[in-house]
Order: sequence, then structure tokens, then C-alpha cells
Amino acid sequence: MSGPGISVVICAYTEDRWEDILAAVSSVRAQSRPALETLLVVDHNETLRERLAKEYEESADGAAVRVLANAGPRGLSAGRNTGIAAARGEIVAFLDDDAVAERDWLRHFAEAYTDPRVMAVGGRTEPVWASGRRPDWFPEEFDWVVGCTYRGLPRGRVRVRNVLGGNASFRRSAFDAAGGFATGIGRDGDKRPLGCEETELCIRLSRARPDAVLLIDDRAVIHHRVPEAREHFRYFRSRAWAEGLSKALVARSVGADKGLESERRYATRVLPAGVARGVRDALLARSGGAGRAGAIVAGVLTAASGYIVGSVRARRGGTTFQVPEVEVTARE
Repeated sequence: MSGPGISVVICAYTEDRWEDILAAVSSVRAQSRPALETLLVVDHNETLRERLAKEYEESADGAAVRVLANAGPRGLSAGRNTGIAAARGEIVAFLDDDAVAERDWLRHFAEAYTDPRVMAVGGRTEPVWASGRRPDWFPEEFDWVVGCTYRGLPRGRVRVRNVLGGNASFRRSAFDAAGGFATGIGRDGDKRPLGCEETELCIRLSRARPDAVLLIDDRAVIHHRVPEAREHFRYFRSRAWAEGLSKALVARSVGADKGLESERRYATRVLPAGVARGVRDALLARSGGAGRAGAIVAGVLTAASGYIVGSVRARRGGTTFQVPEVEVTARE
């Protein structure tokens, strides 16, 4: 295998996703460009850790799968940091535990790293709806609500401010330069779906390494399962509120200019065009048009409200997060 070794980190927290976890690992094992290793990091669930350790200890196909316990506080950020510290590869890729990667996922990542300036590469994440189809009212502009690539992101292989964490890769040296994922800002199991930890990390990385190039290559595709509970407007609204809270933390940390740079274009160009499409579809009697337009407006107002509340909390010191150094426990 030529090129840099790639360690794939999959963070898991619940046995409810057992079949999804196995499918995620299988998709890594089936890559056209093999991974150096797969690291399964279990978030403070000893029963799940032991079950996974037994599953892959008994595996006889020779693919390297290591099962680790999250060595930090509960949550996705600390789980990722645990994986980074243990990774032996020059590149560390992240895959959600309820997603499967297409066969050439790692190959497209690896190709981008032939440029030594490239420090991070993300891909495209497609939703797999539990009901079998996208809800009529659910606008593609808000697919980030369910952890997927949304309408408005650039196509092809292009430079971006930040990659999206569920389908992303970084040079190992990026964490040496900028530290790990911030704890206290990302997801914590089934609690309120905060996020933006990858946004904050990428902005921090660009400041630590002004020459760094961050890319999205939409040929690096994964398919992300969207459970039935997330197909409803209640979750849509909850996730938009949480995004506002998270963006307030990021803006407080890195400044509003960088923290909201991409969001301004999204809010002033992408979303108005989405509303216009929804209204047009409604006038043409197309299913869901009015609902999509209304959902965009509701999503914007909810996220803005969360941002205001989050900004007030941040100024009062009620919500904080920490940026840990990643202590390396294993290297290639």
C-alpha cells in the first residue's frame, strides 16, 4: 500500500446501534484503499466495549480492529481525542457509528494528501431515511440537522473553512499544531444535540497553521442512517436551537468574523433561495413546498434564538469548553 497510513476512528456509545456499528466497520474493511487500522472508541459503556472487544477478538479475517474505552469525559469530542492519541496512521479519518462508507472513500481522502499543505479533507454525507424517503416538508438546505451534507455546500474538491466531523480526515500533525477536539461543546450520547466542535477545531487549526489547506471532496461518500425520531419537526427544531447555542460558543472562542463567516453566506444566499423554491413549488401545487419554505424560516428563527441565548450564557461564563492537547500513546 503506497501513500500515508490511514487510521479510521469510529466512536460508539450504545448497544442500540449494534448492527450499525458492525456495518460501519465492515464498510471500512471493504475499502479499495485499505485502512491501516480501525479504532472503535466506546463512550463510557463497559458492556458495549466488552461485547465489541469479543466480537473483533474472535474475528478471523485479519483486519486490524482495536476497541478502546473513551479515556476522557463523556462525549464525542473526548472519544475522538482518545482515538487520535491511539492512532498509528499519518492520517486519522472519522466515520459515524451509524454510517457506511462507499468503497473508494479512503482512496479519495488519500489522493488529496499528496499536497503537503492539505491538513484536512472531508467528504459528502448522504441521508438514509428510516421511513424510506425524505419527509416532504424537510428542506435539503437543513440536512445538517441530521448530520448530512446540505444544499449550498460547494461541489467537487474545493477549499472550505471547515470539514464536517462525521465524514472527515486530518493529518496527525494537525492535532500536534492545534490540539484536539474541544470538550464541552460536542455531542454527549442522546442528550441535547450540540455540535460545531469540528468547526472550532478547523478555525483553530487555520490560525495555528496559516498555510493549511482544508478541503471537501464530494467523491468521498458515506451514507448516514437517519432514525425515525429525527424525521419529525420536533427534532428539527431542537437541533436548530442546539446549533445556535453551539455557534455562540464558537464565536465566543474564535470571534464572530471567523465563527460566522460561512454562516453569513448561507443565511443571506442559500436560505432565501430555498424559501423561494418552496414558495414556487407551493404555487405549482407540488407536494411539501409550503412546508419546506416554512421549515427554513422556522429553522432560521430557532437557530438565531439559540445563538442569542448561547451568547448571553457565554458572556456570563455559564457555558465553557476546553481544548485538550492530544497525548500520543501509539504511533506508526
